[in-house]
Amino acid sequence: MFLTSDLELLQRLKSRLERATGRSVKLITRRTYQEITALLVSGQLDAAWICGYPFVAYRARLALVAVPIWKGRPLYRSYLIASADRSAAGLEDLRSDIHAFSDPDSNSGWLVTAAALAEMGTDPAHFFRQTFFTYGHRNVIRAVAAGLAGSGSVDGYVWEVMRETEAELVAATRVVQASAWLGFPPIACPIALADDPAIHRLRHALTDMENDDDGRVVLSMLRLDGFRAEEPSLFEPIAEEMRKVRGGSTG
Repeated sequence: MFLTSDLELLQRLKSRLERATGRSVKLITRRTYQEITALLVSGQLDAAWICGYPFVAYRARLALVAVPIWKGRPLYRSYLIASADRSAAGLEDLRSDIHAFSDPDSNSGWLVTAAALAEMGTDPAHFFRQTFFTYGHRNVIRAVAAGLAGSGSVDGYVWEVMRETEAELVAATRVVQASAWLGFPPIACPIALADDPAIHRLRHALTDMENDDDGRVVLSMLRLDGFRAEEPSLFEPIAEEMRKVRGGSTG
């Protein structure tokens, strides 16, 4: 879920977690959400920062460790974006677009839009002229800004942070519609490790991050206020979206 693979950020996070947990830490990154989720549910990772969509999809096999706090709440939104000079006012105005999604396992970058279309009695394949996955929220913004896509579905947190860090790029886009507030992408672990002392140490390392200088530097780089222990019910609205798209239970 990192905004970037920035080496300084990764090194600072690694050092902070090692110091706080008293254990060596190996950070693993992959190109797609599916790759990370597969490693997590198969027990090859102790914990991972994933999206709310795979968390609810694998709810029986995953447990919450902590949830990021952004602008005072453990919530974020999905944005529908288009070019800055376009007058579109809502999803209906994007009909027949070439539309960029982030990842097929992304809540904000796919599921939210797919659920809205399901409520309209349609789906992305029939509503849009063409769709493609960029495998990164930053890449959705780039695709729309460059005119490779007429519109896109993107993480609102990423769009807002990039409005600070890459202002010229984001200025070429505009928010057409924002979703309801939804549970922020969480840190999760295999359910078999939920009561493991190492996971308890990791949770404390995250929730205590705002209380020391090193932790505050990491949070500043991420533009987050901190991390907090939350209940899985925070993600029930995302589970409801999944039910709309799948037409059944969350499993």
